[in-house]
Amino acid sequence: MPQLYVLAPVEFNSVAPTCDCVAHRFGNAADHPERVRRYPSDMTDAEWAVVRPLLPVPAWLRGRGGQPEAYCHRAILDAIRYLVDNGIKWRAMPGDFPPWDRAYAFFRRWRDQVLVREFHDRLRDRVRQKAGRDAQPTAGVIDSQSVRADAVVGADSRGFDGGKLVNGRKRHVVVDTLGLLLGVMVTAADTGDRTAAQALLRQVTDAHHLLALIWADGGYTGSLVEYCLAALALVLAIVKRGDGQKGFVVLPKRWIVERFFAHLMRTRRLARDFERRTTSAEAMIYWSMTLLMTRRLARPRPQPS
Repeated sequence: MPQLYVLAPVEFNSVAPTCDCVAHRFGNAADHPERVRRYPSDMTDAEWAVVRPLLPVPAWLRGRGGQPEAYCHRAILDAIRYLVDNGIKWRAMPGDFPPWDRAYAFFRRWRDQVLVREFHDRLRDRVRQKAGRDAQPTAGVIDSQSVRADAVVGADSRGFDGGKLVNGRKRHVVVDTLGLLLGVMVTAADTGDRTAAQALLRQVTDAHHLLALIWADGGYTGSLVEYCLAALALVLAIVKRGDGQKGFVVLPKRWIVERFFAHLMRTRRLARDFERRTTSAEAMIYWSMTLLMTRRLARPRPQPS
């Protein structure tokens, strides 16, 4: 069973901090002053109330080693959100956040231990339930996006997409019918869509057993359709442009994943690939989606007229 960030009340020997994060209550975060929230990417109190119960419990609090954290979890999360939303360098972190190396160590730990995906998936389940859907989706959309890579991206994980004329990397994603991320894989830009889709769809179907239908564009035709049906028990439906259609046309279901890519490009860290490792690039995409989902969850429900 996954452990959630829900703990019993605790008595403080000194003045109790206003923040109720684990690092303040059981760690050493009380040694550092609490920051004033001032940026648009900072979590509101309503967002923090949603986020806090869904955070993974740190290993040091479960008796699995490590030292108690010295910086507020809410401040660390705000620092990562600020970096993703504004596209800054780690070393350019504003001084009112915890030191950049502590924020990066948190990001790296969550990336390597797959905690960011665990946190993201819990948020996605809540968003689906708030929208009146089941937590587990039954249908999705697959597509890819080629983006230019920064100079720090090595030759081993970059390539040239001849169709899009992009030298960089390619983001392969599967989203549900609400446009929420189900799975992502970052490869060199010269990796074929069908090749990456086999591995990605295998991962997604392993995590989402009720998934039965995936919509895709014409780039996923061929043997992939038979592979999905035979190996994954998954129907891959190809949505093609109609005969005679020219220019921009909104195609059924495919607009959902295009809207998802538009959201990624609004978070400036993802306007280009700046990450040395593909796992970091994937983690940035998960963090970008957490911004969107926490805001949706904190949004008040519309009152019936």
